Amino acid sequence: MSRRFADVRPGEELPELAIDITTTLIVAGAIASRDYYAVHHDHAFALRRGTPDVFTNILTTNGLVGRFVTDWAGPDATVKRIAIRLGVPNFPGDTMRLTGRVTAAERGVVEVAVAGRNRLGDHVTGTVTVGLP
Repeated sequence: MSRRFADVRPGEELPELAIDITTTLIVAGAIASRDYYAVHHDHAFALRRGTPDVFTNILTTNGLVGRFVTDWAGPDATVKRIAIRLGVPNFPGDTMRLTGRVTAAERGVVEVAVAGRNRLGDHVTGTVTVGLP
């Protein structure tokens, strides 16, 4: 279902999306984005770097944030901008809960504030701007 700009109001909450973070998701995201830094696929290397396990890279997180907003906005939405900031890592076994709220809606363009949290705190915060028909 596609959202229509006329039906969107500032303050509207997006439905929460819970994403189970698995080693497969982390490694697949790193490979898909050509990020071969070993902390994203090699457990022993990650331990030597002082982390308890491999963790998601920023491009995987960026993709998950985009998916969260476009799942809400629908297939006719056009992503104009994604601006995110990383916080705590996402490790295997975590669940990242994405939440969002419409902060602005003007001339067919909607801005959504997003946050993705896991057991350690905020993994990602930022905004996504989408065009809606």
